[in-house]
Amino acid sequence: MDWWIVLIGTLASLAAGISTGIGALPVFFMKDISEKVLDLLLGFAAGVMLAASAFSLLVPALNLPTSEGGGVWIVCAGVIAGVIFIALIDKWAPHKHFVKGPEGKVSKRLAATWLFVIAITIHNFPEGLAVGVSFGLGEDNIATGVVVAMAIGLQNIPEGTAVAMPLLKEGYTKKRAFLIAAATGLVEPIGAFIGVAAVSIAKFFLGFGMAFAAGAMIFVVADEIIPETHREGKIHTRLSTYGIIAGFVIMMFLDNFLEPFLANFF
Repeated sequence: MDWWIVLIGTLASLAAGISTGIGALPVFFMKDISEKVLDLLLGFAAGVMLAASAFSLLVPALNLPTSEGGGVWIVCAGVIAGVIFIALIDKWAPHKHFVKGPEGKVSKRLAATWLFVIAITIHNFPEGLAVGVSFGLGEDNIATGVVVAMAIGLQNIPEGTAVAMPLLKEGYTKKRAFLIAAATGLVEPIGAFIGVAAVSIAKFFLGFGMAFAAGAMIFVVADEIIPETHREGKIHTRLSTYGIIAGFVIMMFLDNFLEPFLANFF
């Protein structure tokens, strides 16, 4: 097991998670942010996640040799497993969304703050996992992991804003809203460590692991983010759609342009 790869993958995910705090900084300078802008930001984050799932996880997984878990059947199984995993957590873990309200086995003993934190944690764990397994390609493909970490960090910035500003509207202080938003990103290194350690120990899990992370992220986008920005009564869903497309295109460009460039340095 290459422990230095595990370390790099975990640190890269930590950097991506910190980006959530960067996105939360506007709470100190703004009292409010329009719902229109929030939906645009969430749409952008969704587009980045979709492109990262496709180009940085699923395509490489499909191209892996069978000894490393490649092949369409393994990849399909991984996607389905990732979806089921997050769906079960979403069903049973007590959490609360700003618009959809409480979900899971909500207990009255849990403060609303913690319900919000759990909801964002459910979203962020598969993102950390995605960074971790992308580093599992080994020292010859570190550029892939770096690009995925950059992608997750990029989408975490608007996500941090989208978390902190509504908390401010809910009555939290600026400091508390910032700290909660920043803390939600710190779960990502945990997911990254699990992902990179698992695929480093057992290479034949690599393809399955990449597909698992992709399936989990796609579920979050399809079940949570897009419905949040396209819920009934919205008058600016088209703007959110443009945000999704912009995020997808930018991530597609980064994956196909930046990764070969970074490969020259790693």
